[in-house]
Amino acid sequence: MQTTIGCTSRPYNKLGYAEAYARIAAAGYTDVAVFANDGQIPVRSDSSAAEVAAVRAAAAAEGLIPSMLLGRTKLDGSVEEAVDDYRRLIGHAAELGVRYLLDLGTGDEDRFDLYFELMRRVAPDAAAADIGISMKPHGGISLTSENLLAAHAKVDHPAFAICCDPGNIIYYTKGERRPESDIDQVAPLVSTAIIKDCVVEGEKPDVMITPGEGLVDFPVVLGALDRAGFNGPCYVECVGGGELASIDRNLAFALGYIKGIQAAL
Repeated sequence: MQTTIGCTSRPYNKLGYAEAYARIAAAGYTDVAVFANDGQIPVRSDSSAAEVAAVRAAAAAEGLIPSMLLGRTKLDGSVEEAVDDYRRLIGHAAELGVRYLLDLGTGDEDRFDLYFELMRRVAPDAAAADIGISMKPHGGISLTSENLLAAHAKVDHPAFAICCDPGNIIYYTKGERRPESDIDQVAPLVSTAIIKDCVVEGEKPDVMITPGEGLVDFPVVLGALDRAGFNGPCYVECVGGGELASIDRNLAFALGYIKGIQAAL
């Protein structure tokens, strides 16, 4: 198994994105997933062309490919408003040069149907822009593997797939579900993967740890993806360490750790 191993900007979310990208490149990564820095995602549906260009230039300056963007759905209005807003997001994602929009679904049960209608309507736009929408477990509409499978069936479009985030399965179920139990069912529908571990102490889950130090059995999870023919990118989202030097070391370790598992597969 040899796939791209990128890094999200989340480990450096308190820094500006330019400094975050410099540290990600220094840790050995080739790709960056654009998450929030300094309190906001720098490319959004309401971003200007200049803002998008600045993020793309910052990544390019460090030799990084901005191949994923964390997206947001706006479901507090009509479906037409939601569709228009998400289409603007797709346009900006295309300008940034990403291959995937990472989607978090919604936790509002009253808006589940609106969410599915939105995804059905914007998936063709994403496909036309050569962008895949990848929905990851994030509670609510995507709490469990069953929820992810149901969402995939309801949207029913090649541009809409699942993001494997094993740490979030543990986190949002507080350890009641384990990703290894369901990964074989989900794996054929996975387009991207998030490398995130999780521990649970009492009733409190924690994902701010370095991969390999928690409950996720990454060889099992990545092995199932490999058997299913997965060839999409993986992105390290979280590591332990409060100080920048510790985060730097743990990101470099995580890259080597996942490369080692991939090589063994």
